[in-house]
Amino acid sequence: MADDREVLKEIWKGKIPVCFQLDREEVCELQAPDPFYLMVPRLSYFPLCTDKVRKHFIKHIQEDHQENEMWLEFNGTPLKWHFPIGVLLDIYSNDVELPWNIVVHFDKFPENDIMHCPNKEVVEAYFLSCIKEADVLKHRGTVVSSMQKKDHNQLWLGLLNDKFDQFWAVNRRLMETSSEDGFKFIPFRCYISEEKYVQKLVKPVTEDGARKTLRHLLEELFSEDAKEERTVRTHGISPPLDTPLQWLSEHMSYPDNFLHLSLT
Repeated sequence: MADDREVLKEIWKGKIPVCFQLDREEVCELQAPDPFYLMVPRLSYFPLCTDKVRKHFIKHIQEDHQENEMWLEFNGTPLKWHFPIGVLLDIYSNDVELPWNIVVHFDKFPENDIMHCPNKEVVEAYFLSCIKEADVLKHRGTVVSSMQKKDHNQLWLGLLNDKFDQFWAVNRRLMETSSEDGFKFIPFRCYISEEKYVQKLVKPVTEDGARKTLRHLLEELFSEDAKEERTVRTHGISPPLDTPLQWLSEHMSYPDNFLHLSLT
């Protein structure tokens, strides 16, 4: 299982400076409110850390919009709240300068572009479903099914409250392996763009038992142009293509237990 605790801690501590600004068309006063600056965790989701953003802007919009669901937009594109924040930044990294300028909306919810998220319970349900899906890939679902409700709650509360030790006390069980081959399959999502990502059943070892690397993963996904050198980003960095997949999965997965890889 994941044994390099310092790597895990550094990944966990990643933060992004964001400048939130209310959409000018929604301002109901002569002067627009000041922007709201916030350091947000890379590993979290926007609905879990924007309560203060909503409170800051809510009094500056029409009263009949104040109960509406808040949504975010960057460069004219609604941001998918169910993508971890760090994943969104990696996807848009070529267009982002820090602090990341994001527009806040309370009107004209883009029904066809993003899912509704009326409360944090929706995020919790989605997060836990991802963990279960990852466990099916890694352990045939045996680890999650052996956990108690309090274990699921501890995973969620560790993420929600930004508590590394609380989260990893349970998550370490999801990173354990019963054989030298590692996980059955590597849970990953490889993002081609903000609208498209690729998933495939990829084992961490070759048929002759050699450890697969990030390069092997790209070759399996894009066999027709495998010779083309691609840049992969995750957590704001580009891991060497000779990094073993099993190590990446154990140490650089997001809390949902998936490797989120953005191609540029």
